[in-house]
Amino acid sequence: MAKSRDLTQGPVWRGLAAVSAPMSLGILGVLSVGLADAYFLGQLGGEPLAAVGFIYPVTTAITSLSIGLSAGANAAISQAIGRRDGEDAEARLALHAVLIGVTLASIVALLFFAAATPLFRLIGATDSVLLEINAYVGYWALSFPFLVLMMLTQAAFRAHGDGARAAIVMVAMALLNVALDPLLIFGLWGLPDLGTGGAALATLIARVAGATAAVLWAIKLGFLRWPEQVTRRFTQSLRAIATVGGPAALSNAINPAGMALVTAAVATLGETAVGGFGAATRVQSLALVPMLALSSGIGPVVGQNWGAERPDRAARGLGLSFAVCLVYGLVAAFGLWAFADPIATLLARDTSAADHAAQYLRYVSWSFFGYGFLVTANAAMNARNKAIWSMSLSLGRIFLLYLPGAWLGVTVLGYTGVLIAALIANIGGAAAALVLASHTGLLRWGKPSRPATGEQAQA
Repeated sequence: MAKSRDLTQGPVWRGLAAVSAPMSLGILGVLSVGLADAYFLGQLGGEPLAAVGFIYPVTTAITSLSIGLSAGANAAISQAIGRRDGEDAEARLALHAVLIGVTLASIVALLFFAAATPLFRLIGATDSVLLEINAYVGYWALSFPFLVLMMLTQAAFRAHGDGARAAIVMVAMALLNVALDPLLIFGLWGLPDLGTGGAALATLIARVAGATAAVLWAIKLGFLRWPEQVTRRFTQSLRAIATVGGPAALSNAINPAGMALVTAAVATLGETAVGGFGAATRVQSLALVPMLALSSGIGPVVGQNWGAERPDRAARGLGLSFAVCLVYGLVAAFGLWAFADPIATLLARDTSAADHAAQYLRYVSWSFFGYGFLVTANAAMNARNKAIWSMSLSLGRIFLLYLPGAWLGVTVLGYTGVLIAALIANIGGAAAALVLASHTGLLRWGKPSRPATGEQAQA
């Protein structure tokens, strides 16, 4: 079995960077698929672009199941590594996570496929846009179990302190997806012209390839294998993964689900507003990559150190993550403010849609650091087995700030009101993240760093 990276020794920043730095490339690759979809489908006209605007927050909400399960698997495996439970226990946890995850993903994919038409009609899709959405949904639903399989395998990589292999699989999958997009959307090289459905078929092919590569690599390294007694301690594994994975899945679903409801508010302004808003949120996802990578890195750092009864190191890691989010977020905001118009024009050919996208990038970007605080605090609390706290943080940001603010804002001020609501939600989320991280022992204001006793570490 490949040797795990020990994140309980040496400088905390080095362990955090070892996982986060390569993951930034992996996440960048995955998010680039959404941008590629928006760019290529935007060439087909307003309806395919509007369809992506509706599809993206809903599919992202469903994808949160894979994120939650991977958070649960990461917490369970990384803490087992920190406690020195042994290679058998670590591999068994990984296998159980895969079996649980793929089963749940298959059920969810089937339900999504069956409910897609009434769901998208409910959030404001017109009949013409719904035709484009339905062309996408079938292929995407088929791809979802393969995405979950890949994510859970990568959680095992990260729990062992290996972000590089996880990133390699993610980048390769993204490159394949982006390369297939124009071929299947426009029917190049003799392939069928599938339009919006072609984007989803490209995703299906890439996810099958990525999941296969990840599983084979994990088996070769010994991170994933079939033990003689495969059901041994299955109930314990299920409990450990579900304790974090259930609330974490809901926590990660809250933001995109809320975005779907915010998109419904934007839809009251017309399809061009939806197209521009959707294009801007894709650029936002790209800008948030380094902070999302930090959230991938802080999980194993906190998990291993909490398992090893070193909460002082876990707290230093989260404090460092917050500092990086603040500095990077302000630098990114300046860049998006300066180049909002050309970026928006690149993704939205319609002038009105481009104007809506540029407004979002120009102003909301100044609060991106706050979203970084939220996602890194959530990941740290999940790894600390405080998933209910992270879920509460996400719930509060969306349902107390963003969603009511967006609907009130669009009623009173139109599109500007939605932008103001986004600013308030991100900054308010940052303040709440600081408070909850302090209460869970993951942020220490002027306190001396010292290891806790076993009882304190379990608290």
